[in-house]
Amino acid sequence: MARGPLRSYLLLLAQENLEFRLPEIKSLLSLCGGQFSSQQEIRINSPFWILNIPSEGMARGLMKRTVCAKSIFELWGQGKSAEELYTSLKNYPMEKMVPFLQSDSTYKIHIHAFNKTLTQEEKIRRIDALEFLPFEGKVNLKSPEHIFWILEDYGMDPNSIPEEPLDLYFGRWIADGQRELIESYSVKRRHFIGNTSMDACLSFIMANHGRVKANDVVFDPFVGTGGLLISSARFGAYVCGTDIDYNTVHGLGKASRKNQKWRGPDENIRANLRQYGLEKYYLDTLISDASKPIWRKEMLFDAIITDPPYGIREATRRTGSQKEILKATERGTENHISISSNYHLSDIFFDLLNSAAEYLVMGGRLVYWLPVYKPEYTEEIIPRHPCLKLISNCEQMLSSHASRRLITMEKDKDQYSHLLDYQSLLYKGHNSFREKYFSGVTKRIAKEEKDNQK
Repeated sequence: MARGPLRSYLLLLAQENLEFRLPEIKSLLSLCGGQFSSQQEIRINSPFWILNIPSEGMARGLMKRTVCAKSIFELWGQGKSAEELYTSLKNYPMEKMVPFLQSDSTYKIHIHAFNKTLTQEEKIRRIDALEFLPFEGKVNLKSPEHIFWILEDYGMDPNSIPEEPLDLYFGRWIADGQRELIESYSVKRRHFIGNTSMDACLSFIMANHGRVKANDVVFDPFVGTGGLLISSARFGAYVCGTDIDYNTVHGLGKASRKNQKWRGPDENIRANLRQYGLEKYYLDTLISDASKPIWRKEMLFDAIITDPPYGIREATRRTGSQKEILKATERGTENHISISSNYHLSDIFFDLLNSAAEYLVMGGRLVYWLPVYKPEYTEEIIPRHPCLKLISNCEQMLSSHASRRLITMEKDKDQYSHLLDYQSLLYKGHNSFREKYFSGVTKRIAKEEKDNQK
């Protein structure tokens, strides 16, 4: 598909989940039919990124999905000082400015300073300094047709704020991101939650890393209370899941909320999707053991997005034990074995990657959380599969000694092959994550008690 020349856009990002931002933006640009491109080196922790995007339509498409970015602007000028900014603006092609400066249009200018608070007088001085721009329309502060922004970057250190900005930008506002979804889908107001219900922001980030789009089929093999299904359904995907816990899937048993002993009669996954008007995207949830395949052997899912249990707040379980299976075999019966045994983390990831390689469509993505003990972390412990390529690996801190990493993989080979048992030996270290996690907690508590006694 032929595209016009790339144009420069300024992206204003939220200063949270910093490691997740670049993979999200890259994934969404590819979903919109573009690719990530920048005229300068991206400063990963900076709230300002300059992107090269073929069209305003693609920029708007990006902002309809991102929860990591606040706003995007068509960049008209930039500089390391006010003089450089003004020179840059004077060199911006007039024919690109004129459509937004007409006498029959309305506009306003907004000032945004990162890491510094400007007085109203300082803001007015900055606006007055732009009198050389040929604005012919009328100022309208309430509902202008066009909004222009001056953005100033005063660095990342709140304890050492420079007198003058390090970088200045001027641009035409194009669109805002989807940050409001974080509040409107907050688990605090969700009908049905559990001990491990995923934070709304991270749920949407996972769906974006998975490039979920309308009419996709998205599967969660450790569905729990269905939090990850909600974010995918919000983007128009049909969702389904499995879980070994009968009570959780059916909304039975003790409630997770304070001051509520038992779950109500309509606390379930379907009710959650109904709460947000997304019930039409809900296919079903099955009681199933993730270690035992239940699907026919073909490519069924556009994305598999999941948060496997780590053995901290939820147990890692699968049905049966070797002893019980042998007994059943000797009796020649095919009865369901309801006894559960421990499901080691290495086996969880081994099965998860094998099922993703088999059931994902070509180009489909697997997005999942991998818990790690930080003192022993190396990239070699990230589970790999010959049919899946690693797209991104982002860390979220859990404690001083533990974290979890959001792993995104993409199916790029259709000659399906299973990981062999010996190939999982590299990942056996994950099995002791629970013990290492709690050993760190115990040491910290002991240290705090010792410090308090001093």
